[in-house]
Amino acid sequence: MKNSQPIDAADGGFVSHLIELRNRLLYIAAGIIPVLLLLLPFANKLYSLLALPLTQQLPEGATMIAVDIVTPFLIPFKFVALLAIFITVPFTLYHIWAFVAPGLYQREKKMVAPLMVSSTVLFYLGVTFAYLVVFPLVFAFIISTAPAGITVMPDIARYLDFAMALFLAFGVAFEIPVAIVLLVAIGVTTPAALAGKRPYIIVAAFIIGMLLTPPDVVSQILLAVPMWILYESGIIASRFMLRRRGNDVNTESAS
Repeated sequence: MKNSQPIDAADGGFVSHLIELRNRLLYIAAGIIPVLLLLLPFANKLYSLLALPLTQQLPEGATMIAVDIVTPFLIPFKFVALLAIFITVPFTLYHIWAFVAPGLYQREKKMVAPLMVSSTVLFYLGVTFAYLVVFPLVFAFIISTAPAGITVMPDIARYLDFAMALFLAFGVAFEIPVAIVLLVAIGVTTPAALAGKRPYIIVAAFIIGMLLTPPDVVSQILLAVPMWILYESGIIASRFMLRRRGNDVNTESAS
């Protein structure tokens, strides 16, 4: 009977964590659904805005097409659902933070909050960069290479999948500074070691730019240079973090 109390306490703690997780998920859903309902009346216009970098490059008289019968309804709806999730990312991250925060040390709390904010901003910047810079270059190249006599008329469903894949790729790519800070924070590497790998990173950035863009020098530079800048930003941020951590340790020692 004496051993049953710790077990019961552990079970109760596990159940309370599950209840808290369920509540947080409900809060997240409650934040997404109103945004989705607000966006639904504008679904077609928002999809047209998403497709604008492609439709501006289409030959005169060419349009996008919908192959399946229900696609004209489902695809704009799918897009605004994804857009609602995208818009409410800060709200979602807040509840993720609220769920994990009680289990973190004070120093970890000070580090995680800025990282969550910066990762959100960088992801938004990556998506914006893809839409404003990469999309026009990619679609202009693809359409210009179409064989003579072939009319380019992309399907709206496949365009959405392509756009979401690029958004995700560039959003994740712009998380480079956050990834570097985390690696340095947990002791996997150091700013000095990262700086020593700079030549390899520059080459890798241009290779990635070559793979993700049309085969012209301008578009490759437009991708490679931001990635290199983000890498350097991550090194600077990690040095600043270590300097602050050292100052905090010295302050605690002095007190």
